[in-house]
Amino acid sequence: MKKLLMVVTGADSLTLADGSSHPTGYWAEEVVESVRVLREAGIEVTLATPGGVVPTVDKASLDGRFDDAVTSLEDLRAPAVLSGLKAADFDAIYLPGGHGPMADLASDTSLGTLLADFHDNGKLVAALCHGPAGLLSAVRADGTFVFAGKEMAVFSDEEERQGGLNVPYSVAGRLTELGARLSTGEPWSSTVVVDGNLVTGQNPQSSVATAERVAALLA
Repeated sequence: MKKLLMVVTGADSLTLADGSSHPTGYWAEEVVESVRVLREAGIEVTLATPGGVVPTVDKASLDGRFDDAVTSLEDLRAPAVLSGLKAADFDAIYLPGGHGPMADLASDTSLGTLLADFHDNGKLVAALCHGPAGLLSAVRADGTFVFAGKEMAVFSDEEERQGGLNVPYSVAGRLTELGARLSTGEPWSSTVVVDGNLVTGQNPQSSVATAERVAALLA
């Protein structure tokens, strides 16, 4: 059985560009649907957060469709401690979004080390929506970005504008600055990009398609 590590944000707030604090967390659909698709494909999924904190769901993502699934997903009540995990124990790593990753995963050194290990050993790396903010942590000691030159999808600046949240930085912009090549679909379209061992999805609407692509590549 293939083993996948899903790293979920532990942040429950994001400091916006104007200095105010906005409640956030993980996006329900991205975690719930990804876990469902992966487990239905026979993949063993381990959920982890920084410090092993119980993650907070972004209440804006609870619209009745995934409320029960969030409550019943036992992994969310007792996640593994991110810093205690090794890439050698897994076949893939998967970063779902919500705005939370912008607050913690983007600068998490343990995550950066894991991502480099996964990438350098030819293992699958996947990120969804704002999950690619976590890729920002993967900068080597010499200052080079692990995923420089890679084509990827991420929640677009246009989607951010339409969403109306005054975020502190552009995830797409920072990834571009580090050398990533963005491939952006229409706002709110299901868009998945595969570049070698990197799989990325653009937004919540891409959740199922991203997880399905990961499952197919692990089969």
